[in-house]
Amino acid sequence: MGQPPEYDVLVVGAGSTGSVLAARLAEHGRRVLVLEAGPAPRSLDGYPPEARHAPSLAATDPAHPLNWAVPVELRSGHPHTVPRGRIAGGCGAINGAYFVRATPADFADWAIPGWSHDDVLPSYRRLEHDLDFDGAAHGDRGPILVRRPAGQLCSPLTDPFLDAAARLGIAAEPDKNAGGPPGAGPIPSNAVDGLRVNAAMAYLLPNLHRPNLELRGDTPVARVLLDGDRAVGVETLSGEVLRAAEVVLAAGSVNTPHLLLLSGIGPADELRAAGIPVRHDRPGVGKNWSDHPSVFLPFRSDAPAPHPDAVSGQASIDADSGADPAGDVEILLFVRPFLPGGELHLMCAVQRPHSRGVLTVTSPDPMARPRVEYRYLAAEADRRRLRHAVRVAAELLRTDVFPGERAGIGGDVLGVDHRLDGWIAANLTTSVHLCGSAAMGTGPESVVDPQLRVHGVDGLRVADTSVLPAAPRRGPAATAVMIGERAAELF
Repeated sequence: MGQPPEYDVLVVGAGSTGSVLAARLAEHGRRVLVLEAGPAPRSLDGYPPEARHAPSLAATDPAHPLNWAVPVELRSGHPHTVPRGRIAGGCGAINGAYFVRATPADFADWAIPGWSHDDVLPSYRRLEHDLDFDGAAHGDRGPILVRRPAGQLCSPLTDPFLDAAARLGIAAEPDKNAGGPPGAGPIPSNAVDGLRVNAAMAYLLPNLHRPNLELRGDTPVARVLLDGDRAVGVETLSGEVLRAAEVVLAAGSVNTPHLLLLSGIGPADELRAAGIPVRHDRPGVGKNWSDHPSVFLPFRSDAPAPHPDAVSGQASIDADSGADPAGDVEILLFVRPFLPGGELHLMCAVQRPHSRGVLTVTSPDPMARPRVEYRYLAAEADRRRLRHAVRVAAELLRTDVFPGERAGIGGDVLGVDHRLDGWIAANLTTSVHLCGSAAMGTGPESVVDPQLRVHGVDGLRVADTSVLPAAPRRGPAATAVMIGERAAELF
């Protein structure tokens, strides 16, 4: 493997982080190759309507070609299918365009050198052009446009939802990206006039004219190639070998740890059991990650339908269930049904879960899915928090200022812990915010150091939400873009 590298940096994945990192490195003169496993449109017109139109969640359907549809187990005996974006832009190309930053408390909890809130605030500011707020907390020249529901794009349900929250004594939080105390407020969105602005659109497309930036779509990677303790390139699923001075895995919180494991980097016993030669024993790969367990509380309303270009998730309550002043539960208003003719929903979620998940490689075959076990609600504290969130949501629906009526759950269930636990178990889902499967840190269970370098392997970094030590108290979409900006500074 002594051949010279073809590229300075090879980025695996053109998602919310990889697109940003690749574009910034190319702007700095590096020779960069980006490999995207799904299609990689080279213009805005190349994106299908369901990836451009933010109110559409059609691509989250397991049968949709833009969705990897990963089979998982939310808890024992509770299988589920998780949507993951299969196109340049990653999950940010098919999600609801929720674009809220992690809180200052998240960075304080993680205590990673170089990753305090003050350290990363310039990266958050650099990525955004906030159309509603300015000042020291916000950017006004970044590639990602950020807007909150207003005017005709504000659903008839949004203001009553916020009024009902105030009636319950929940503080107002008009700017959820200001780093202030949790409360009720409109959701910042990376969509303007109904059009989603994902990271590939905002960062990669404007830079494809550069001769030092190459983007290849429909090129899944099978494994990282190692020469001793150094990464020297990758092998694609078709068997092509591509060499680079440095490899960055930005394939997302499921595919990144799976690629590490397929490359022989992970828990030695697990690798041997799967028939994979051990190249570097790193026990934390695929372990101790978290996501936000959630349930949807259905309701009926005679309020007028939202404007066709209004995003579906318009406002949220972030609150303290009694153990976390920075907010450990969230109630999110969805203003259109997920299914035609269906009911509306309030999504109730635990934002700082104690339960931890495990991803396990099952075969040396890159096409064989890893086993993904969320192990949701294993901790009583998580069950208590989710009960609290559902009860607050139900109380909100009882206020006389919100034009909605609770459906699908009775008071005889809401008022009894074990009955409510049973209803939650039967309706359990996930917010699809998996983080921490290749966690950053300095201890023996960490996978990458604060410069995002894989411990013990030269020339290999990870840059996506798998490096976050835990899922942040808010959804990770904005933080995924920030990681790309921050990673470019660390090269």
